[in-house]
Amino acid sequence: MSKVDVVLGAFYGDEGKGKIIDYLSKDADIAVRFSGGSNAGHSIEVDGKKFAFHLIPSGIFNKGTLAVIGNGVVVDPKLLLDEMHELEENGVSTENLYISEKAHIVLPYHMEMDRLLEECRGSGKIGTTARGIGPAYCDKHERCGIRAEDFISDRFEELLTINVNNKNKIFEMYGHPTFDAKEIFEEYKKYAEILKPHVIDTISLLHNALENGKKILCEGAQATLLDIDFGSYPFVTSSNPTIGGVCTGTGIGAKDIGEVYGVSKAYSSRVGSGPFVTEQNNEIGDTIRELGHEYGVTTKRPRRCGWLDLVALKYVVRLNGITGLAVNHVDTIGKLPKIKVCVGYNHNGKVTTDFSTNVDFLTNSTAVYEEFDGNFGDISKCKTRKELPENAQKYLARIEEFVGVPVKFIGTGAEREAMIVRADN
Repeated sequence: MSKVDVVLGAFYGDEGKGKIIDYLSKDADIAVRFSGGSNAGHSIEVDGKKFAFHLIPSGIFNKGTLAVIGNGVVVDPKLLLDEMHELEENGVSTENLYISEKAHIVLPYHMEMDRLLEECRGSGKIGTTARGIGPAYCDKHERCGIRAEDFISDRFEELLTINVNNKNKIFEMYGHPTFDAKEIFEEYKKYAEILKPHVIDTISLLHNALENGKKILCEGAQATLLDIDFGSYPFVTSSNPTIGGVCTGTGIGAKDIGEVYGVSKAYSSRVGSGPFVTEQNNEIGDTIRELGHEYGVTTKRPRRCGWLDLVALKYVVRLNGITGLAVNHVDTIGKLPKIKVCVGYNHNGKVTTDFSTNVDFLTNSTAVYEEFDGNFGDISKCKTRKELPENAQKYLARIEEFVGVPVKFIGTGAEREAMIVRADN
């Protein structure tokens, strides 16, 4: 029986997971997205064209690979169809795209509730994308959500009407405009008709594939430090983009998981609110942002940038059982003359190398740094680690030493091919 390989974000998202997934999915029979929704964004460059997606797995670009949206994902059908249309217009078939019948549907009232709640938080805003993700997950756990299997059934109008009537009571309390269930139904039933052939029992699909020796790749959205349980709560997402989310978001068993790859940048970045110990809110941070083109795929917001945090990365490795790292933007950080990495937190005069997601702890901690020489030069044409300049090799070796797992992928440029892969991978 074959194993499932997993790609996870190792920080606050936007680590360049799409590039690693694209490489690994070349040999995969099935690529699966297991968590999150359209609040996630991944971009990939194919044949000189850059694609930015929020829902469709990156494996869609490989002919013969099935792309699966798992039950742990909340699906905005309108946006999904927009993405499918873009692919078809560019000659990429979506016939091999499947949606779990148990995936929950994001509807207009979810998005409006998201905006309303964020507005009510005032100065305590958590930085939501207002894509309706949190409210959709709330409905899922309140047991009033609408699954894909309901969405394509004759029960859709009935369930929708009940939900809209209940949500309207809340909107009325806030003096907010209400929704018309009939109007939503007339629009969304059209989407349901188009998507119906793609909605299947993905749990059986995946297990049958494993039993027949097929290779499966699970791709995470967002990242570990945004996990609802293991991130810097409340500045987190509404799902589990960690290793446990693979099982609950696909139906795959723990014994079926093989390699677990954690994706990081050679520096750190974050979008939205929340503590960020190594943030450089200065000229260095601005320089990294511009060199790395650090603007959100989903929000277009400028990302907060800082030095690589090895304390946080070690926590991520432990939590997910990561077997290998992918470090992107080595070319970017190598343009600086001096580079720092965080190797400890100074909290109230005591230095620790153990990470905590407690917001007070993170807010009141300062980074302890080690410094390295930069100026790597042009490394985009390097095909092996040995070809990298000595400064780059020392930097990567220190990462491996601190977190205890090997760097198996090294991002050397923006292009799809600009990557060094370990021979034993």
